[in-house]
Amino acid sequence: MRELLRKNIANLVPYSCARNDFEGEADVYLDANENWRDFVGEQGRNRYPDPLCKQVRKALDEVLGLPFANTVIGNGSDEIIDNLFRCFCNPGLDKAIIMSPTYGAYRVFADINDVLVGQVPLKADFSIDFDGLEAFLQQEKKSGVDEGRSKLLFICSPNNPTGNAYPIDQIERVCSLFDGITVVDEAYFDFSSTESAVSLLSRFPRLVVLRTLSKCWSLANARVGIAVANEAVCKVLISMKYPYNVGGPSQELALKGLVQADGVREALATTLEERKRVEAALPLLPCVVKVFPSDANFLLVRVDQADAIYHYLAQKGIIVRNRSRELHCENCLRITIGSREENDKLLVALSQYKEI
Repeated sequence: MRELLRKNIANLVPYSCARNDFEGEADVYLDANENWRDFVGEQGRNRYPDPLCKQVRKALDEVLGLPFANTVIGNGSDEIIDNLFRCFCNPGLDKAIIMSPTYGAYRVFADINDVLVGQVPLKADFSIDFDGLEAFLQQEKKSGVDEGRSKLLFICSPNNPTGNAYPIDQIERVCSLFDGITVVDEAYFDFSSTESAVSLLSRFPRLVVLRTLSKCWSLANARVGIAVANEAVCKVLISMKYPYNVGGPSQELALKGLVQADGVREALATTLEERKRVEAALPLLPCVVKVFPSDANFLLVRVDQADAIYHYLAQKGIIVRNRSRELHCENCLRITIGSREENDKLLVALSQYKEI
């Protein structure tokens, strides 16, 4: 692990904030230079939150089976992705591998951190190109470059924007091929029937699995992301994150959401039913060319005129995502599965669309 880490991160002496130095309850807190007044009338808002999100991690262990010792909480998964770049990739030297089309933030964070991007595009059917991946890795080894190598490899499963999840044996194969940090982004995992990559953590210490409470758990506004990883990786991520990176209100919302597991499962079942209904209805519309199978809470839909239909729907007050500029996604719109009423409005609008 130390060979993969940037030297300055491996040698980092973490900042120890006031709440790291004391655990438990006290009568008087004079350690963190907080204001003793509470002007907003909500208890605790004048105090710093738990920097390690211990209560949230305990709840994740109890409700989702994500082991307490193997989790780190981020201000959304995006913070964790950014921190992974900062942990492992030397700016201007190291690379990250992405499999396009995929979540666009991977490349953005690579650019922000001055990290080169190596592309191993998905096949036209959005499956992993293992021949291409092996060729890429072999070529990198032959190059004989002493400094700078591929440190991170991102797999989004289910993939955004394509919607397909990758079977666990394919994730396992990628982990076996790649000697850097394999990051499996499972933001949409709850909507899929595939096995989680968390099951591989005991065999692959260089695996990091990302989860979020933004999608299935309906807490997008709270910004609660989760890294599930080997304890050594968790220790590094904790050492270099911002001291109080997840605010108290977000932690409280996470705890309130996680006790609503039964309601979340009921809502999930409704979303899956709606996905099936919309997936069946869309191909009957003249403007729809193809609906791609989905393991997520959205559908990738190929239409005859994506730009025109996108603007037409926007004028109707219906916003979807135009993904036409992505590899293999020509004339494709990404459509989130909403409530039955919202989905019906979309279907009616598309049924009334006439080509100009």
